[in-house]
Amino acid sequence: MHIYPLWPMLAHYTDLIHRIVTDTLKGNIRSKEQIYHTLAAEISTGTGELFERSLQTQIDEIQAQLETTTDELKQAKATRIQRALNTIHGEWDRWQQQNQDNTLLASIVQSLSQQEPEQQLQQLIAVLDPNQGKHVSLEQLHQLSQLLHPSQPQTHASSASSSVELANGLRQGLNSWQQLETQVISWIYEQGQSSLGFGNAEQQGPWHTWAKAVQSAALQRIFTDLAQHRTITEAGLPMPLPIKDWVELAIVLQRLQLGLVRWFDQQPYDPKAGKRLSIATYLTFTIVWGQLSQRFHHLGQTMLQEGCFQVALQVLVQFAQQAYFPLYGGLFTALSGESLQTMLDYLDSPLHQTPNTGTKARILTLIGYTQRIFGHYEQALEIHEQALDIARETQDQNCEVASLNHLSRTYVLQQDYAAAITHSQRALILSRQAGDRIGEANALANFGYSEVLQIQAENPLESDRYESILTYLEQGLALSTQLQDRPSQALCTNSLGIVLVVTGKPQAATEVLEQGIYIAEAIGDQWLVSLNYGYLAEAYRGLDQIENAIYAGSLAMYWMYQLESPQWRQSAGLLSILYGQVGPDAFQAHLVNLRGKLLARIGVDGYDYLLKLLTEYRQSIA
Repeated sequence: MHIYPLWPMLAHYTDLIHRIVTDTLKGNIRSKEQIYHTLAAEISTGTGELFERSLQTQIDEIQAQLETTTDELKQAKATRIQRALNTIHGEWDRWQQQNQDNTLLASIVQSLSQQEPEQQLQQLIAVLDPNQGKHVSLEQLHQLSQLLHPSQPQTHASSASSSVELANGLRQGLNSWQQLETQVISWIYEQGQSSLGFGNAEQQGPWHTWAKAVQSAALQRIFTDLAQHRTITEAGLPMPLPIKDWVELAIVLQRLQLGLVRWFDQQPYDPKAGKRLSIATYLTFTIVWGQLSQRFHHLGQTMLQEGCFQVALQVLVQFAQQAYFPLYGGLFTALSGESLQTMLDYLDSPLHQTPNTGTKARILTLIGYTQRIFGHYEQALEIHEQALDIARETQDQNCEVASLNHLSRTYVLQQDYAAAITHSQRALILSRQAGDRIGEANALANFGYSEVLQIQAENPLESDRYESILTYLEQGLALSTQLQDRPSQALCTNSLGIVLVVTGKPQAATEVLEQGIYIAEAIGDQWLVSLNYGYLAEAYRGLDQIENAIYAGSLAMYWMYQLESPQWRQSAGLLSILYGQVGPDAFQAHLVNLRGKLLARIGVDGYDYLLKLLTEYRQSIA
């Protein structure tokens, strides 16, 4: 490292600036590029601050001269000098930026060259992380691919070939992204914005469109697999994937996800829809990385499996920092209807390696919610307790309230109503102290819900207490409606509807549950849609509307089964009672009458599976 004398270097830069200004005034400098190249040649590493000090001094001097000089000729010359100085300043900023980029890329290459191959991939994934203060640009990735060349000195013998793999992967990824860049949202217009790719048909969703647009055989197989099966199968990854193809996939998926979220976030015509679709996008790409991880596990590619963990966590960290992150949601419909089950199995390890940040607490609320849906109540409690501790540590009161509410909801499912009431009361107190009105709406719903179920368990005939508790639920629904918070509305209508069923008010229950279905469908929370249909079937049964009960119960049973939720058995139990009540022939006749309506919701495969699923349930309890 050179140490330059302070004053001689300052004088050198003052003279340099004077020379550039003089040559500009004489017409000897005709472009900004000339100034840029002069600065690059003349400014020594580590002395930029001295150059900047000299430049600012001269800018200040000429500004003072312009403010005090009245002579028109002197003013005209000073204006020309000021213009030249401003040009120098602009090119200096450009040089600084380019120098910083070169320094960054050089340090990345040096660091990569000193690592074993598996560490090289992990480090490259960290470089690609969009959560960094400054995300690496496409141009920088192009430069990095050129710098990662086997002629670079390598510390380890195997590092050269690994660097070539990474370089080739970067080039492939950039080329494939160039093919897809104009196709990021084209699928929306191809299929019409009414559905926005949230169906199950191959022609819907982005994967089919992207598969046609890209030339990479590996990407084509994976995208086609997602379009056809809504998951990663052997068809998508039939054999071990080269590292360069994995890097290509990482670049392309990241850019697609960033592009979709950016577009959805900026939709002025329907901000609520934009937020819902952004949420679905984050979850979809998290799920895809989870599915890829499982497939690499089966292929024995541990390094690529761990790479998928790392990228998936980056997506969730980015998601958790958004204002619309669903503290009270989790199972939103993904771009092609994927299940969140895969997320549960692979995120546990990476999250254990993440510091206790507020971001981690929010991610844990999402995972805990999903664990609850799949009936993993003990794991859900453990996760929400961990989120609660982290939220308190980081003073994230909204997340703390959400964790208390989630704990209350989970204890209800374990039939520990006293614990559910305690946690909902704490959530209610804290939410009011913090001014968290969404948390308050959920706490009101949870408190009322828990109280009613406790009465049912202890003394179901004590009807006087019901009315006061219904007030809490109605207050929660009114507050969430006033706030226009759809996820909270969905939970509040669900709670109120269930309580109305439990308390023997089926007509009022049908109205509330139908409202809840509409709201849950609007936000894409398929689990709440299914749960509402299950209790709607109970309400219709109470009204002796058998065919309506069979319709609602069939949807609830099938969707819960598809979501791998154990609660499918509750709806199957109701259908089994109706089956025994009306007899096999009449039950079959009702299904035939309902065929058109059911086909519209669950398709031919779903309709044909209903009796098989019901038979499976009846045999399991025989």
